[in-house]
Amino acid sequence: MNLNELQPSEGSRFSRARKGRGRSAGNGKTSGRGQKGQKARSKTRLGFEGGQMPLYRRIPKRGFTNINRKEYAVVNLTTLNDRFEDGAEVTPAALVETGIVKNEKDGIKILGNGEISKKLTVKANKFSASATSAIEAAGGKTEVI
Repeated sequence: MNLNELQPSEGSRFSRARKGRGRSAGNGKTSGRGQKGQKARSKTRLGFEGGQMPLYRRIPKRGFTNINRKEYAVVNLTTLNDRFEDGAEVTPAALVETGIVKNEKDGIKILGNGEISKKLTVKANKFSASATSAIEAAGGKTEVI
């Protein structure tokens, strides 16, 4: 036997049923849907449960989604202390470049979690009060973009 002689075994492969192609094809006229009734029709609404209250209406709805919400990428002081040299300028571009922030979303917010001992100039969209005080206590500067 050679590769060019390979064939699927007898009866293992079927051609799909072509419905609505005449009586001689075996699935003509009503195309296997029987006579009349809901299941013979072409349309039922998505999520229709036969008249039972559908799931999307049974589940309670709570709250709302604010379409104007801004989602900030957060960075902690410990991360800045570990990744940047003393006297460095920390900008959103630098944070993305070093891999601290994957995508900026709506901006970057610096949080005051951890210690900072280096004198850094940090430029970001938002700062927590504790982060600002910690950076300035270490001799650095904060600048809101």
